[in-house]
Amino acid sequence: MTGTQRRHEDHVADRFGAQAAAYVASAVHAAGADLDRMARRLHGSRPARALDLGCGGGHVAFAIAPEAGSVTALDLSPDMLAAVAAEAARRGLSNIATEAGSAEALPFPDASFDAVATRFSAHHWRDVRAGLSEARRVAKPGAPTLIADVVAPDDALLDTHLQAVELLRDPSHVRDYSVPEWLGMLTDAGFTVDKVTHGRLRMDFSTWIARMRTPEPHVAAIRSLQTSAPDEVARHFGIEPDGSFWIDTVLIEAAAV
Repeated sequence: MTGTQRRHEDHVADRFGAQAAAYVASAVHAAGADLDRMARRLHGSRPARALDLGCGGGHVAFAIAPEAGSVTALDLSPDMLAAVAAEAARRGLSNIATEAGSAEALPFPDASFDAVATRFSAHHWRDVRAGLSEARRVAKPGAPTLIADVVAPDDALLDTHLQAVELLRDPSHVRDYSVPEWLGMLTDAGFTVDKVTHGRLRMDFSTWIARMRTPEPHVAAIRSLQTSAPDEVARHFGIEPDGSFWIDTVLIEAAAV
């Protein structure tokens, strides 16, 4: 690799490493009904080893640690992992360990985990199908697999708007997938889907932009897209005068076949 070329994985690590503390503290990421459901889903099975795949600020690991023997929090960013380890220690969660790695090439043997979870991470994976295949490889047969993420609307006009503002805000964004896309990819990777729970999440514009330190020209471009959006786009995303808006989310409860 020469010149200014950089791998996507390096780009993701750099973008999120610089904002590690912000993601640990982020109110949007730190709480939510989906986190509560993840913890409840694992309460009965009490997995000996669980994986938080693309852990970001570590909020899945923090939520499920009381329900598991141990939790491995994996992320590309060493700075993010250091922030997660510090917060786990502050909370007294001694059963959380951190590991650097990519979702598409997990550094674990086959059938290593009794549960796998990922939240608000997969839309940054360069190859989500490879990531899901790796998740299936390291999961034991029958292991609960919990996936929460922003989802794209099925309508092409709405989908295009969402992907555009996401990429302008954060160049490490790859794609928000639709629910039908998720269900197909999970089936292809070797999972059965047990339950799909839809949600909506309000994004406060100033906080959303500040969390990634989005450059002002990109902020202006997002606001231009919002103010010129067709009525059906403005209605679906509930775009407010200050740019705040709503996104669609999903929690998929699956199991490794």
